[in-house]
Amino acid sequence: MTGTTLDDYTDRYAQRVRGMTASEIRALFAVASRPEVVSLAGGAPYISALPLDAVGEVLGRLVAEHGATTLQYGIGQGTLELRERICEVMALSGIDVGCGASPEDVVVTVGGQQALDLVARLFLDPGDVVLAEGPTYVGALGVFQSAQAQVVHVPMDDDGLVPEALEAAIAETARTGRRAKFLYTIPTYQNPTGVTLSEERRERVLDICERAGLLVVEDDPYSQLGFDGETPAPLRARRRDGVFYLSTFSKTFAPGLRVGWILAPHAVRDKLVIANEAQVLCPSAFAQAAVTAYLSTMPWRQQLKVYREVYRERRDALLTALTDLMPEGTSWTNPSGGLFVWATLPDGLDAKAMVPRAIAARVAYVPGIGFYADGSGVGNMRLNFSFPPPERIREGVRRLAGVMEQETAMRRVFGAAVGSPARDGAVAATGVDPRDPRTRLA
Repeated sequence: MTGTTLDDYTDRYAQRVRGMTASEIRALFAVASRPEVVSLAGGAPYISALPLDAVGEVLGRLVAEHGATTLQYGIGQGTLELRERICEVMALSGIDVGCGASPEDVVVTVGGQQALDLVARLFLDPGDVVLAEGPTYVGALGVFQSAQAQVVHVPMDDDGLVPEALEAAIAETARTGRRAKFLYTIPTYQNPTGVTLSEERRERVLDICERAGLLVVEDDPYSQLGFDGETPAPLRARRRDGVFYLSTFSKTFAPGLRVGWILAPHAVRDKLVIANEAQVLCPSAFAQAAVTAYLSTMPWRQQLKVYREVYRERRDALLTALTDLMPEGTSWTNPSGGLFVWATLPDGLDAKAMVPRAIAARVAYVPGIGFYADGSGVGNMRLNFSFPPPERIREGVRRLAGVMEQETAMRRVFGAAVGSPARDGAVAATGVDPRDPRTRLA
């Protein structure tokens, strides 16, 4: 059969492009940014909590006094000054000289996303397996998909990734003749669940990976945003061999600057730099200088405390609203840090199918299916609490609860199977067809 396409280049794309799809989050951005919509969808930090006037003065001086260097090309590894400041930041979490952290082994990247892409470029061949928590960060899924790797999800519970399930996944991958290259994990205040890997499990997971010869890629954007109890030390603070540590300033300073980093085993550092130079030539000298100046001249540790207080208040507002307003049968995680809550809907509700009605009700969230590579997560949603103020969070949950109640009522009237004789009879009796877009957006 001969078909037509709006894309004249379809038959010319590389094989790796065929599986590329837009993420669930990107698809929501256009509508979620409207002022009338309460967005519980994105993962944006609350930038207004920064002393923006003081930050503006710092950035102005960088151009006025150092423009000849900050607006010039740089080196592929990133400036030494920033790498030294990054080591100071990591030391707060226990990743210090004692466990082998050195500016020489830090590679500056264009945000945490490029850090992920560099690791994938170095280690993944088409057909390789990546083990990852289920659910996991949607941006990582895009990177692994682009590398033509297969993601095998490892189940989680309230204490994080389940070690026994990790062992089983490693064994099953080997049994089928495939090769697992690394475990990708966000052990602290995970995106999208907000769950933290327990202290006891951290050692077990590292032991399992070491026995299996499995590399560990630790993505850690959120660990400095804990607001309940003590944050466990990162995996990289416990083992130096075979653990890649990735982080970013997007959640603790400014995502618009796009500055992240990788702390890699020493033997890999040079290859990361070569890959970085091939991809972006060099990270932005101005963005690096801006982050360096912020860390060198401003009270950034105090600013972390401000963020923690803001996010604690907003986390509490979300949890209280969920408790007060959500329909029976809904459950959710209780994060002690980070930016997200993971909700499980009452039986039978489809979070993705519910999105159009939610947008019509002026509330946005991310359906859970976007955080799985295998189509799971239909009955889940990710809710962000970092950006809207508490009163808007509660209003968003009120709107969302109303949408869920509508969906439940529709299922009672029309049943689960759209297009069934029961559905056709209901349409005849009521004059309402749930397949009609005007019905779904009412």
